[in-house]
Amino acid sequence: MAVDAARTDEGFTSARATRVMSAACQAAGLDGRGAELIRLGENALFRLASAPVVVRVARGEAWLPKARTEVAVSQWLEGEGFPAARLVEDVEQPLSVDGHPVTFWHLIVEGERKASYGELGGVLRDLHAMTLPAGLELPRFDPFDKQELRINRAVIPEDDRAFLRKRWHELRAQYEELQFGSPKGPVHGDAHVQNLMVDSKGQVILIDFEAFCFDHPEWDLMVTATEHHSLGWQTDEQYADFVRAYGRDLHDWHGYDTLRRLQEFGMTTWLMQNVQEDEKTAAEYQRRITGLRNDDAPRDWRPW
Repeated sequence: MAVDAARTDEGFTSARATRVMSAACQAAGLDGRGAELIRLGENALFRLASAPVVVRVARGEAWLPKARTEVAVSQWLEGEGFPAARLVEDVEQPLSVDGHPVTFWHLIVEGERKASYGELGGVLRDLHAMTLPAGLELPRFDPFDKQELRINRAVIPEDDRAFLRKRWHELRAQYEELQFGSPKGPVHGDAHVQNLMVDSKGQVILIDFEAFCFDHPEWDLMVTATEHHSLGWQTDEQYADFVRAYGRDLHDWHGYDTLRRLQEFGMTTWLMQNVQEDEKTAAEYQRRITGLRNDDAPRDWRPW
């Protein structure tokens, strides 16, 4: 189902996302008035004031396959009883509003604590052990998905754009040489600890399925390995808990350094989409692009 909203040329900003969210809610029979913008990243997330619902607005039509994947994966995980985010029932999903895919999710009422890295390792271990059902077609993991689009559209200096295009070609060459020894299976695709929530009953719940795919588990393990070994975002004890729960330290794998570069590149291009939103985002992008230009320098990047 497609719905029209007022078209503008401002790009995917919080203001545009709010207009899309309002139109989508109206089409779905929900009240979008007073909704709170929770996050603006690859998507815009809104918490409705009128119902325990979170509305997820994607950047544009090119994100429609990802939205369809989210819906299919959520339905599969619900059928398996896996603790994961659940779609709102009786709403056609994904909804298309002015070219923006929109999905509706039950609000997860958070408890008093955040998920631990040990819990992340355990969730990934359980997820990677699952078998996909017949009929659920998932893409392979593509570390370059939307990267060219991001580089072309981002409001960044042309010198940065030229550097990122050159690095993109270098990384593609390194990627082609990767040799995996692990079997393929379900992969989350963006497996950082912020994509786990702990609800008011203490249950750990997996969220954000847009990068879900069928590929090698290393693509999930690279996220926390990079955050620890390259960025220093976890203590040694936290990372040890993650490794102990999952049963493997990716840092020991021969392909780790390539995956580390790919992860850092993706973290930078993801953030640069929103440099026009505020000075804080622009400053963090500058830290990250500076780090990419000096591969051996210590990273002072901050979690986002």
